[in-house]
Amino acid sequence: MLNPADPEFLTALATQLPPGTLRAAEPRYLEEPRGKWHGQAAMVACPGSTEEVAVIVRAAAAARVGLVPWGGGTGLVGGQVMVAGPAPLLISLERMNRIRAVYPEENVILAEAGVILADLHHAAEAVGRIFPLTLASQGSCRIGGNLSTNAGGVNVVRYGNARDLCLGLEAVLPDGTVWHGLRRLRKDNTGYDLRGLLIGAEGTLGVITAASLRLFPQPAAVGAALMVVPDPAAALKLLALAQGRLGGVSAFELISGMGLDFLAETLPQVRRPFATTPEWMVLVDVGLAMGAPEEALTDLFAQGLEAGLVTDGIIAQSGAQRSAFWEMRETIPLANRAVGAVSSHDISLPLGEIAAFITEAGAALARLGDWRINCFGHLGDGNLHYNVFPPFGRKPAEFKALAGAVQDLVHGMVAARGGSISAEHGIGRLKVADLERYGDPAKLAAMRAIKAALDPLGIMNPGAVLRQAG
Repeated sequence: MLNPADPEFLTALATQLPPGTLRAAEPRYLEEPRGKWHGQAAMVACPGSTEEVAVIVRAAAAARVGLVPWGGGTGLVGGQVMVAGPAPLLISLERMNRIRAVYPEENVILAEAGVILADLHHAAEAVGRIFPLTLASQGSCRIGGNLSTNAGGVNVVRYGNARDLCLGLEAVLPDGTVWHGLRRLRKDNTGYDLRGLLIGAEGTLGVITAASLRLFPQPAAVGAALMVVPDPAAALKLLALAQGRLGGVSAFELISGMGLDFLAETLPQVRRPFATTPEWMVLVDVGLAMGAPEEALTDLFAQGLEAGLVTDGIIAQSGAQRSAFWEMRETIPLANRAVGAVSSHDISLPLGEIAAFITEAGAALARLGDWRINCFGHLGDGNLHYNVFPPFGRKPAEFKALAGAVQDLVHGMVAARGGSISAEHGIGRLKVADLERYGDPAKLAAMRAIKAALDPLGIMNPGAVLRQAG
């Protein structure tokens, strides 16, 4: 059993750390974006170095006090908030926000875990490179949290998830030892891949303190287009055509007309691109080493039109117009939040299963009631945000009794098609039961064995990913 971070523990810990490292748990540390939970913490530790993190973890292990890592607080599955149990110590790496080194000739940057993602972008751009991980929350999320959740975002189709962008890590393990794995190597077959194990572990196996990250050359030219498609099946065929013809597809986003309706309903100041809202459209973003993106996208539109895959479209004629397209796409989640979902789902499917899933899930949900469904997301990598809302003028609370049935239906259909019930947001505390229900038994047993081996006291982010023992 864990012990609370009581005054005696905190007083003793404070003597081992610089003044001001321990702080009161302000509300921003205890809330999560969707307002599903309000967490608890005895205090917040804000270390300024890896050694200070190690001091904190060693003290917590000795006293058997739970530690909850906190990045930017933008997680959507409750991994950063602990609602029940002995009051933990929250550990925030926001002061560890330095770029330690940049190696442009190697396309590598070394960043501490508290670096805000947008600042990492700026550091890469300063040396003529890009760091391609791109999220709507990039102005506040931090790279340590991005790695701990194996964040995805819009550019996965070209560059991969956070795990694919990381070469090495520095981390404090649950006993307080420091793993000095901040390597810049592309090839390193010296035993188990601890880097891959800690990435996506959501702080349950250690605290990431710094990372060695991959950079990429800046494209010579970038462009974007919105193309209206008859249905998701046509969108997938257009994706294959784009990847075969353009070779520089960075993002390929599916957008439903319902998403634009929600913008009109809740955020009318956001400009919508079409006078009449189409049922389905895609946002195609490209980065080319040579050639004009506008010409390449115009050619793609012409081929798509001839093949019956597109019916209308707008090709960005400037950087400002491209940015407007992306503002619209990235504002859709805010509109969703304003409308209020009955049940939200971050899912992934094999590309060949997506069109049939969307059709069949909509029909199955209709048998449960009258809903508005906003299905959108990263079609290029099979990740959909499939969110179910009440009818216009009704409140989500009126449908609380049906929320579980809606989620079971959606997740069941996803699992039956070989998909995942957590594509890019992680498990956190929200989906622990879902992981137990849909996870492979052998994988779950291995996960529990790894957790027991590395964190036998269970102090690291208790109750996240795996149900807390006892």
